[in-house]
Amino acid sequence: MRHHLVRAMTKCAYDYACIALASLCAIPYAEEMPPKAPAVIDWYRSPLPSDLFKQLHQRSDAQAWLQTGGYLGIMACTGALSIWSWLHWAWWITVLCVFAHGMVMAFLPNGIHELGHGTVFKTKALNKFFLRVLAFLGWHQFVFFDASHQRHHRYTLHPPDDMEVVLPVKLMWRQFWQQGFINVPALKWVLGYHFRLALGRFQGEWELHCLPEEEPALRREVMNWSRIVLLGHALIIAVSILTGWWMVAVVLSGGGWIGHWLFWLCNNAQHTGLTDNVPDFRLCCRTIYLHPVVSFLYWRMNYHTEHHMYAAVPCYNLKRLHEAIRHDMPPCPRGLLATWKQIDGILRRQRTEPGYQYVAPLPKTAAPTPGPAVG
Repeated sequence: MRHHLVRAMTKCAYDYACIALASLCAIPYAEEMPPKAPAVIDWYRSPLPSDLFKQLHQRSDAQAWLQTGGYLGIMACTGALSIWSWLHWAWWITVLCVFAHGMVMAFLPNGIHELGHGTVFKTKALNKFFLRVLAFLGWHQFVFFDASHQRHHRYTLHPPDDMEVVLPVKLMWRQFWQQGFINVPALKWVLGYHFRLALGRFQGEWELHCLPEEEPALRREVMNWSRIVLLGHALIIAVSILTGWWMVAVVLSGGGWIGHWLFWLCNNAQHTGLTDNVPDFRLCCRTIYLHPVVSFLYWRMNYHTEHHMYAAVPCYNLKRLHEAIRHDMPPCPRGLLATWKQIDGILRRQRTEPGYQYVAPLPKTAAPTPGPAVG
């Protein structure tokens, strides 16, 4: 099986090519659509006792407030600190504060992703409200992302049906330096993207597939949201400049293009270097252990295998899910250094052995993978 180097990049998470749901990375449109309806994939899922299964799927408004309110609270603090520093402190301290604020805002796509699944709050209206709040702050086209992301879960690393993880794509460190600090290309791309959608100009096979002409209501929703994002941020920028408080515009409308290095390292670890065309999330997704603060900012998406196995489990229950199925999982790297050491080793071997695919080793206590895997 020919190996494909993987980089998680979404069409509408801007840096999820420019935002990889990456990095404020936008993925390129697929050149061709599958010639026929894709087959249904019979995914392996680690079994759970029925009572635990029900408990893990329970949503809690209290825990949702802790996650969503806590994340927005941290973002508000870093933003307020940036403005205070601009008013009272040296310029270089302000630069550091704005960079820290951007590091927090970089994880907006993960919050949008979780709220888009509708699994964070028990109260549906709160999911919808905060989804729009985060999507506005992140310049995120959440309507199209929702249509695309459903297919990513259904066909993870099964080209050409998974167009969020586009294969083959080489993961290059120049992208880390470009997207991880000040991502001007992403800003240019997202402005053009929203202007095009606001005018109802849909293009690309994947976009036309997810937003077909036969669904005019869905297209109108996409158009209206892009208009809201453009007009809303234009108003923030105009008022900030006219009042002399331009730093407010930097904090609210510009923070999403700064300081994405940590998000890049977290988000691109989800699938990079793993096996494609296998019906086993344990082999095509990667769970990693992170510091609790980073995991919180990341909306617990470091438990990525578990999220794919049981996408309806709220993010704040994923650690408990991991503990329940750890015996059925491959070893999980501890920290980003160990994670990228593993990824680097895989990519180096693939440069000399193009046909090599890394197959995550399963413990003796694990059930065997249901599909073929080539080592």
